[in-house]
Amino acid sequence: MDAPRRRLAAPVVLAVASLTAALAGGQASGANNTASAARTTSTKAGLKQATWGTGITITYSGTTVRLRSNGIPNHARPAQYAVPTAGGGAVPTAATAAAANDPTKAQSYDFTIPTRPTKTAKTTAAPLGSIGLMISGAVLFNPYEGDGKTAALASNFTVKGDGGADVPFVDACSGHPTPMAGQYHYHGLPACVTAEVDTSTGPSHIIGIAFDGFPIYGARDIKGRKISVSKLDACNGTISATPEFPKGIYHYVLPGTTDSTSSIRCFHGKVSATISTRMPAMGGGPPPAVAATASVAARSLCDLLGFGI
Repeated sequence: MDAPRRRLAAPVVLAVASLTAALAGGQASGANNTASAARTTSTKAGLKQATWGTGITITYSGTTVRLRSNGIPNHARPAQYAVPTAGGGAVPTAATAAAANDPTKAQSYDFTIPTRPTKTAKTTAAPLGSIGLMISGAVLFNPYEGDGKTAALASNFTVKGDGGADVPFVDACSGHPTPMAGQYHYHGLPACVTAEVDTSTGPSHIIGIAFDGFPIYGARDIKGRKISVSKLDACNGTISATPEFPKGIYHYVLPGTTDSTSSIRCFHGKVSATISTRMPAMGGGPPPAVAATASVAARSLCDLLGFGI
């Protein structure tokens, strides 16, 4: 087992609600993608250069990497967040939310991700819920809130909290916790994370890994130039050199936008249905993670709980 690095969160459990609907149908690849499937070389060497938090346990074996974390990011968070009140709906607003003490709770993440990711000609929609693990120990979500179409960063707001302070729905690191399960996650470029690994004018370094195995980067290319969204494909991906992969690799970019391009909207690689987790209901509901298996018993249990496999 490779020793964990840097400060961060700890052990973990993977629980996964199946996302068959999201895993169905893909869309054609963008300008930076090939029409046929392509397999990368191993990403292990590059991943080992990433500045993973010390609370992440990393184990490499064969063609996979196992990442375990308690999901609590290794950076500061506000003392309070704007959370939806009863009946606040899938997309809270200042009128349907109130200030509450930070509801972030430890999770049990245990993700096994391929280190020889396969780039496919078609894409798979990135579902609501976890779609990758960041070096801070927290997970990445797609750009949207619970309705699947409202960009979280574009609909950010504040409410008044203790002492009349402005309390955010999404914090300055482009993240927030789900109100009931306390699952802290990002919807876009986490500036407080990139500040630990990048300079203001240099290239972006690895800040995470998507569940299909391709690495996640910030908004600058190998020469430190801002990457235009127009240069990215439909999944926010591109093929180019990076500090960890100087010969080039397909990777995802979080471009620092606040609209639907702020995070990964689809996967360009193969994703196992057993690794994804769906976003807990904003007003409560079942636990964020339920193991997904192919067994009849598991399918029946998930059907009773309202999950699909």
